[in-house]
Amino acid sequence: MLVLVAPGQGAQTPGFLTPWLELPGAADRVAAWSDAIGLDLAHYGTTADADAIRDTAVAQPLLVAAGLLSASALGSTSVFGAVAGHSVGEITAAAIADVLSEKDALSFVRTRGLGMAEAAAVTETGMAAVLGGDRDVVVAHLEKLGLTPANINGAGQIVAAGTMEQIAALEADKPEGSMKVVALKVAGAFHTHHMAPAVATLEKAAEALTPADPALKYVSNKDGLVVTTGADVVARLVGQVANPVRWDLCMETFAELGVTGIIELCPGGTLTGLAKRALKGVPSVGLKTPDDLDKAAALIAELTV
Repeated sequence: MLVLVAPGQGAQTPGFLTPWLELPGAADRVAAWSDAIGLDLAHYGTTADADAIRDTAVAQPLLVAAGLLSASALGSTSVFGAVAGHSVGEITAAAIADVLSEKDALSFVRTRGLGMAEAAAVTETGMAAVLGGDRDVVVAHLEKLGLTPANINGAGQIVAAGTMEQIAALEADKPEGSMKVVALKVAGAFHTHHMAPAVATLEKAAEALTPADPALKYVSNKDGLVVTTGADVVARLVGQVANPVRWDLCMETFAELGVTGIIELCPGGTLTGLAKRALKGVPSVGLKTPDDLDKAAALIAELTV
């Protein structure tokens, strides 16, 4: 039971797309996607600096493009029993599960990024990861400070979101039992009420989509449930920008489905790191560069004999 997962915003680093564009046909695909959405993905994925790719309107389509490129490099996705994505990674997952075409996925994520960037500009907000501590204690502490537990990731990690003043208060007064608070490289309080204007934007964009039902088990980060209709997938993609990500529940579902291996699409590492702590003994591979494709192929071969 192999699971394919796609990371969310914050996983991008300067130049991370460079080696992937050297794969046959990759540069042409990225050029076509860039023309379709009016954003030079190759530039932002190769030569742009950290501040440029931190921009929500840039980071989100860049991550989906990278995820789709690395999924294609893996070969057929029919070997996977389930697919899921963290935050914007759910759009990558929707394309891999054939709910959305690649073109529609890139168009939708471009609208998402622009809408969330616009919403984030209203108030100076941010996010910070709380590492360690009891989940209920951490959540209660965040709510006391007026923060939202925007990503409950499992494995001892909860991401708080709110105004910069609230984030500063958290850094000065971390929850009892937690080890540290780490500010994230994102440009807004995603998955909170601050993103409500983006929901309205995406509701309108969704009207132009004609989703198909998932060809793979699609695990939603809203609640960890397996979603069986394309219409429900799209509705969740719209609503998730202003609601918490429950990656902990996704991993619980992977366990219930009998997961035997996890592969994380480019830029991999974050979700496999969580899985190593929450799903002990389950082998995983994070695709950072094309050099990792051999490891992924070996894992697939081992688990699909």
